[in-house]
Amino acid sequence: MSVIELFVSLQNGLSADQDVREEIRKVVQTLEQTARETLILLHSVHHETGLSSIPEKCLKVREDFKTVRTQLATLATKFPSDQYYRYHDQWRFVLQRLVFQAAFLVYLENEELVTRDAVAEILGIESNREKGFHLDIEDYLSGVLNLASELSRLAVNSVTAGDYARPLRIATFINELDFGFRLLNLKNDSLRKRYDGLKYDVKKIEEVVYDLSIRGLSKGQTVPSEEKP
Repeated sequence: MSVIELFVSLQNGLSADQDVREEIRKVVQTLEQTARETLILLHSVHHETGLSSIPEKCLKVREDFKTVRTQLATLATKFPSDQYYRYHDQWRFVLQRLVFQAAFLVYLENEELVTRDAVAEILGIESNREKGFHLDIEDYLSGVLNLASELSRLAVNSVTAGDYARPLRIATFINELDFGFRLLNLKNDSLRKRYDGLKYDVKKIEEVVYDLSIRGLSKGQTVPSEEKP
């Protein structure tokens, strides 16, 4: 093979890769739009009457995830299944955002931490990397860490709405989450930095609970862990 033929061959390979990335980009853009719309719906629970309409909002979010499942199924057809990590960076951030939204949804429904398998089921993808398009463990953990920030905001807004029991339940949940992350040996720099931010969420929620205690608003508000809102 001549030098010219070699570089023509290399260019063909580059062009094919660029075509794949462009197809992936188009699908990711639609995913990002759906994620934005879903986030607006989830954020509405922070509004003045949002807490009273959580069940209805959760049903609407579940409908949005049907669209997400279809879009992710399309994305999975745009590249060879054995090259997941070659193109992973193109959808990593939107997938983490979707994990957060699924985690927030499940928390609003049951006040529980969604499992990685359950998130994968909500998104319509695999949890086992051997099966192709899947939910990477670090993407799952990043999404869960974003949930902590959202719950610290919800704790503050719950007090404003006169719901003094919810911040106490959130505090218990976040403390358990923090303990769980302490069990992990995190070596990913990005994930480690996000985890470092969890302590600020813990502190913020502790301040809310302390303020309720000082004002005498937390008396009689303790809710058993098995009781649902």
